[in-house]
Amino acid sequence: MSKEIVLENAVIATLGEKNRILEGEVLIRDGAIAEIGKEGSFRKELPEAEYIDCRRRLVMPGFVNAHHHLYSTFARGLSPKDPAPYTFVEILERLWWPLDKALERDDIHFSALIPLIDCVKKGTTTIIDHHESQGVQNGILDELARAAGEVGVRASFCLGVSDRYGKGREGVEENARFAEKLRSSPGGLLSAMFGLHAAFTVEDETLDFAVSEARRLGVGFHTHVAEASSDQEESVKRFGVRVLRRLRDRGVLGPKSLAIHCVHIDSGEMEILRETGTAVAHNPQSNMNNAVGVAPVLEMLEKGILVGLGTDGMSSNMLDEVRVANILHKLARRDPRVGFVESCRLLLENNPAIASRQFDLKLGVIEPGAAADLVVMDYIPPTPLNPVTFLGHFLFGICGAPVDTTIINGRVLMRNKELIGIDEERIAARSRELAEKFWRRF
Repeated sequence: MSKEIVLENAVIATLGEKNRILEGEVLIRDGAIAEIGKEGSFRKELPEAEYIDCRRRLVMPGFVNAHHHLYSTFARGLSPKDPAPYTFVEILERLWWPLDKALERDDIHFSALIPLIDCVKKGTTTIIDHHESQGVQNGILDELARAAGEVGVRASFCLGVSDRYGKGREGVEENARFAEKLRSSPGGLLSAMFGLHAAFTVEDETLDFAVSEARRLGVGFHTHVAEASSDQEESVKRFGVRVLRRLRDRGVLGPKSLAIHCVHIDSGEMEILRETGTAVAHNPQSNMNNAVGVAPVLEMLEKGILVGLGTDGMSSNMLDEVRVANILHKLARRDPRVGFVESCRLLLENNPAIASRQFDLKLGVIEPGAAADLVVMDYIPPTPLNPVTFLGHFLFGICGAPVDTTIINGRVLMRNKELIGIDEERIAARSRELAEKFWRRF
C-alpha cells in the first residue's frame, strides 16, 4: 500500500454530474480518491500520512488534453524558407511533413519531455497524443512512453500511419506492437490507440490492415478529419467519397475512436459521428492559427456528439484553450449568448469522458474511487463561489490563476509551484542542443 496523502484546508470543486463546492480534506490512497472529509477528519486516524496544506486554495480534478502533438516542440522558433506557406497543404508540405521525417530518436524523446513537463506546470494530468515521425517508426512509441514515465503524466499514445513515404504498413505494425505490449501489462498510466495521419495519405490496403489489427487488439483510432477543405477535396478526388463516409465504410469509426478537428464536415457526416458514437476533439487555437475555419462544435453538441478539447500541439495549457473556445464561437456566431457553458463542458465534462474510454478509469471528478489526478489552483474567489457561480469563476478567474500543486495517480509532481524530481533546466539544455542539430538537418 502506498503512503496516504491528505489535501487539507482545501476548497474542493468535485465536478462530475453534480458539482459540489466543499470545504475540507481529500484523502488519497493507492492512486485513487479514498474519501472526502471535513477539516481535521484524518489527523487522528492517519498520523503518518503526508499532509499538504492547501491554504484554502481550490482543489479540483486535473485537466485532460484530448489531442496533443508532443513531437511539435522542435518547431518552436523554426520557420520554413520564404515565401511563407499560404494554404494548409503548403503548411503540411513545407513544415510538418519535413519536420516529422527529419526527427531522430533522441529528438523525439526530448521533444516529448518538454511539453510533458509543461503539462505538470499547467495542471494537465492526462493527454491523448498523436505522434508523427516518418523518419523513425519502429519502437518509437516506447520512447514516448519512457518520457511520460519519467515525468509521470497519464498518456495515450499512437503513431500516425501514412503512406506518403511508403511506410504505412510499418506504421501499422508499430501501433500494433505497442498496443499488444500494453495489453500484456494493463493498469498503468499508459494507453494505446491506432493513429492515422490525414486519411487522404493512407491507401485503402493500409487502412484495411490497420482496421483488422485494431479490431484484433480492441483499440480505437485517433485520426485527423477534415481539418481543411482540401482534406475533403483530396478524399473525393482519390477515393470518390468524403472523409468520414470513407472512414465509416472501412470500419475506423466507433466509441473507442477519436476524430480530430472536423472543421469541414456536413450534417450527414455529423450524423455518422452520432450513429457510430465517435468522439471529436476540437482545437480552436490551432484552427485559428492555420486559418482553416471554425468547427461546427455547437451543432455537433446539439446532435449529441461527444466533443472534447485539444491543443493540437500548440501548447499543453488547457486553460488557455477553453477561454479561446468560448470567445471563438461567440465571434463565429456573432452572438455573445453562446459558447460559455459549451466551452466549459468540452473541457470539464467531455474530455474526462473521452479519456475514461481510453483508460477505463473514472477521471475528471473528486469522489471515492476516482483517479487521484488533482490540481490545487492558486485562486482566492473575490465573489461567492458555489455550484451556480462556478463556471463564471472558472472562465474568468481560475483559468488565469497559477497552478500551485499537481498530483497524478496519487503522486505529487509539483508542489508550491516547484517541480519534484524533474530537472527542467538540464532537460531544456539538452533539448536545445538536439534542436539546433535538427534545425540544420531540416
